[in-house]
Amino acid sequence: MRRAVVVFSGGQDSTTCLIQALQQYDEVHCITFDYGQRHRAEIDVAQELSHSLGAKAHKILDVGLLNELAISSLTRDNIPVPAFGSETEGGLPSTFVPGRNILFLTLAAIYAYQVEAEAVITGVCETDFSGYPDCRDEFVKALNQAIVLGIARDIRFETPLMWLNKAETWALADYYHQLDRIRQDTLTCYNGIKGDGCGECAACHLRANGLTQYQSRQADIMASLKQKTGLI
Repeated sequence: MRRAVVVFSGGQDSTTCLIQALQQYDEVHCITFDYGQRHRAEIDVAQELSHSLGAKAHKILDVGLLNELAISSLTRDNIPVPAFGSETEGGLPSTFVPGRNILFLTLAAIYAYQVEAEAVITGVCETDFSGYPDCRDEFVKALNQAIVLGIARDIRFETPLMWLNKAETWALADYYHQLDRIRQDTLTCYNGIKGDGCGECAACHLRANGLTQYQSRQADIMASLKQKTGLI
């Protein structure tokens, strides 16, 4: 039996990864992290989605220690979430949570070890991202190598969205006939608003811009997706 663990936030990217994983693996487990994040509604959204989509199990893990250590507008209510375009140039955005993906992928790999899964799937992307260093392909591969050395089991980190732009991510959801579910039922907004979100933060801008591009050039973008991923 082929098993996978999806690092699952209930947002557009991780939900698209879950939808695809359910087609590719016999058994899919979800793991969601409660780190005292600003948009805590994502945990409820993640639970609803994992259940309705048919994941085998869904673990909610308390990692509140991250909140104590990582200062970010996503972990501190007194730091405002910046509107799109308002971040200063040359530095990481205030929405960056230092160490988040280091911790999440490490814990997900331990969970994968426990449930005998061969893969950990994460929706990080280097093509359309906010400059977070822990979303880069180089980082994921380096951490994967360290994890395999540290636990002596060949658990593979998969990043199906790594080289897709946001329009192609929408196309991937549409390929699996789940575009409306992704649009209506996921929570990507940094301000914790489900669906199309607040429309002001960087996450909402990226999501909306990608959808507009896909809707205007659907055939071309679907063709590009299939070429990149090998989907038929």
